[in-house]
Amino acid sequence: MVYTPALVLGTGLSIGMEEESVGEFLRKFVFRFAMDNRQRTGDGLKKAVSSSSLGSECSLEEEREERTLQLDLVRRIERCLSDAKTSSLRCRELLLPRRMISYIARDILAASTDEPCGLRGALINLFLETNGALQKLGNVVPVDHLTPTFELSVVLRPDQDGWPPLRNLFGADKVLRLRPEYRLIKQKLYSSASPTIQEHNSWF
Repeated sequence: MVYTPALVLGTGLSIGMEEESVGEFLRKFVFRFAMDNRQRTGDGLKKAVSSSSLGSECSLEEEREERTLQLDLVRRIERCLSDAKTSSLRCRELLLPRRMISYIARDILAASTDEPCGLRGALINLFLETNGALQKLGNVVPVDHLTPTFELSVVLRPDQDGWPPLRNLFGADKVLRLRPEYRLIKQKLYSSASPTIQEHNSWF
């Protein structure tokens, strides 16, 4: 008979005052050590998996931030067009296709992604094109204190069915309806690169 004193090893493996061969004791000890090590490895894997969820959380945060930027841009464009209605357009009503401003804001954000400051570095001009002539409606500056690095021009088009020439187009009693098509022109302000012109349609 072999008796060993009570002892605690590792994570609670106890050797009591019991009859036991040295070989049996070593076999149990190695088995328990392997099980403990496997559990610790499993926990590590679980933590690694849970830490990978940070990527999805960051992705969700980026989506929320982009959505906030888009909503703010929609409000700024709406305010610009509302001011233009009574100033440069001089019309009673300005009618736009459903969600058109949201689509414009989305396309502006997409055009800003490859810029150093993103949307913060944009100067956004709004125009109305009629018979080849451009009427400036106003501009939107996302951040007032930041010098723009690129310019985006949004060219809107009126629904000209039955409309008179441009000089007679506007009046206090007129209702101006815009077409869903619009042009987005991007120009880097400190570069000799040619402007990028994109045609969009808010119905798609």
